[in-house]
Amino acid sequence: MSDAQEVTDTIWQLHMGDGPLVAAAIHDGHATRDEVSALLALDDLARLREEDPFTGEWAEVAPTRVIGLRSRFEVDLNRPREQAVYRKPEDAWGLDVWKSPPPDDLVARSLAEYDGFYTAMRKLLAATEEEYGRFVVFDLHTYNHRRSGPGGPEADAEANPQVNIGTGTMDRSRWGPLIDRFMGDLRAFDFPGGPLDVRENVKFKGGNMARWVHETFPQTGVSISIEFKKIFMDEWTGEPDRALVDSIRAALQSTVPGVLEELKLA
Repeated sequence: MSDAQEVTDTIWQLHMGDGPLVAAAIHDGHATRDEVSALLALDDLARLREEDPFTGEWAEVAPTRVIGLRSRFEVDLNRPREQAVYRKPEDAWGLDVWKSPPPDDLVARSLAEYDGFYTAMRKLLAATEEEYGRFVVFDLHTYNHRRSGPGGPEADAEANPQVNIGTGTMDRSRWGPLIDRFMGDLRAFDFPGGPLDVRENVKFKGGNMARWVHETFPQTGVSISIEFKKIFMDEWTGEPDRALVDSIRAALQSTVPGVLEELKLA
């Protein structure tokens, strides 16, 4: 890939640069189509609470980055296709998403967006594979830890690490040294308040994006599902702590040289 370029589709934006590192922030988006907005029962803050704000900024550590522009409440690109539109509360953390059930034609349009996204991702990653032989995806997410309310207690830290690394669908015998290097470098970063608590497969094992990458590019692609606990913001108001947002980006940036070094050896 030569000069960096921007490509914007209906639900995602691609900034394409050089190198085998791709960052994806597929839950960064907040917007919804007009027909979806008209049926949503959730207000902006309720949706934002389950989205992954600031992951689009963190994606800038990679030369090539994929940024979601639409809310996961329109279509969730990190779920299997049959679960990508939340139809009932149990699909969405018990939330009543809709004023009335979404009609089939609306769902079909959302799933067409989903299909278009994965078609484009296949093309992007196949081109990266062809040029560099193998590649790494930083699959960036966040998660809540104060679900009992704005004044409620934080979730148990033992079961909720500051950074959860999901590796459940990858061939760890092949990619283990790269994952270990990534986690070690993240822990070694001089983070405000002390080293980050980085653990593997405690809260999440990775979603559909990682599974799809590993099934589609089994010998050449590795997707690291990276979930930051929302220690960097007030998850109930959406207010960020800019110093921590910036520090997380710097921590991710510190892992890039080691990941690229290990990728060459894989």
